[in-house]
Amino acid sequence: MKKYVIITLSLAISSLAFAQKKELKALEKAVKSGNFSTAKATLKSAESLLSAMDDKTKAKFYFLKGKTFYANGNSSDKELTEVVDAFNKVPDLERSVGKFIYGPQIKKLKTDIVSALYAKGEAAIAQKDFKTASSNMDTAYRISKDTIYLYNAAILAQNGQHYDETLKAYDELLDLGYTGIVNQYFATDIASGEEQSFPTRKLRDVSVKSKKFNNPRDSKTPSRVAEISKNIALIYVQQGQNDKAIEAINKAKSLNPNDYNLILSEANVRYKIGDKAEYKKLIEKAITLQPNNTDLIYNLGVVSGENKEYASAEKYYKKVLEIDPKHTNALIASAVLLINKQEVVVEQMNALGTSKADQIKFDDLNKQREQLFLTAIPYLEKALSIEPNNLDASKTLMGLYSAIDATEKFKVMKAKVEALEAGGN
Repeated sequence: MKKYVIITLSLAISSLAFAQKKELKALEKAVKSGNFSTAKATLKSAESLLSAMDDKTKAKFYFLKGKTFYANGNSSDKELTEVVDAFNKVPDLERSVGKFIYGPQIKKLKTDIVSALYAKGEAAIAQKDFKTASSNMDTAYRISKDTIYLYNAAILAQNGQHYDETLKAYDELLDLGYTGIVNQYFATDIASGEEQSFPTRKLRDVSVKSKKFNNPRDSKTPSRVAEISKNIALIYVQQGQNDKAIEAINKAKSLNPNDYNLILSEANVRYKIGDKAEYKKLIEKAITLQPNNTDLIYNLGVVSGENKEYASAEKYYKKVLEIDPKHTNALIASAVLLINKQEVVVEQMNALGTSKADQIKFDDLNKQREQLFLTAIPYLEKALSIEPNNLDASKTLMGLYSAIDATEKFKVMKAKVEALEAGGN
């Protein structure tokens, strides 16, 4: 009896193994001949035998499944997901049996698929179809595991305002520890004297040894963590989720609390949500890291002005111009600050009566007002000497010339404003 059971079981296993080989052989034949509709039908039959396959046979099955859905590059986006899933199962199966038959072929196919996806993505970008482009880049990442594709997927989704996909990709990048830092290799061409970049250190070093290049130099691109955190935060701000915006920044700060770009990113978020006091603190902190950064100092002037802290604003603009006398925005802002001071003077003038004493006071205040205009004019004239086509500066200066009765200068500036508004020079 026992003998009979063993023989029956043996026959069943043999029959099953024969069925597996038969289905896989039919599947392989259909794939090789490019008959992918037949291959898909055969795939279903073979899949029913999957649980009984050994790892070697499973590796072959998943390899053929991937090729079936890839269909020599004619797969749909949904089918590509099947391709990726199938191919990704093969390495572990081949490791378990110690034989690597399909791995090299899959590697080649993956390279082809990624190249095709990148081309599709570029075509979608040209059509401003950012959702499709992002999807192609995301799939390229799933296949290649190269995080640059996932980063591109996030950026493209953001460009298309598909924020759920954007946040998902950014969060995944941060969870992976992605920084975006890339090593760069440089050397100077002796003949031309120009520095050139090389794709690898090895190629650069070989070029230096050839005596055609010298002065080898290594560098790294900046981290993208601050940029990613800022983008996440700004999306949350746009969605009205300010707490999540700050949480995103704090998460990045825990990795590098003194990162200059991260400080600026948080400052931008704080400004967006109206927290100007914290914005000011952060910009001041950034200035300690870059004390001569005129744009940062200028921004403090702007915030001080918005808070009606005019003395502080004036101090910041003055400091900017000490560092960079040609900082156009600081020149214009200094002029506007002086012009705004006349509002207080005008209020006092309007409050006066008609007595002789009031008339004397009125004339005195009017002179103060005119002096403010006269002090503001040189700032605007200098700004226009740097940026001749600055329309805002031109309009403001035209108004000041009118206020001080500088008729000829007013006429010249009026003509300039009209030309600029008409699109001329």
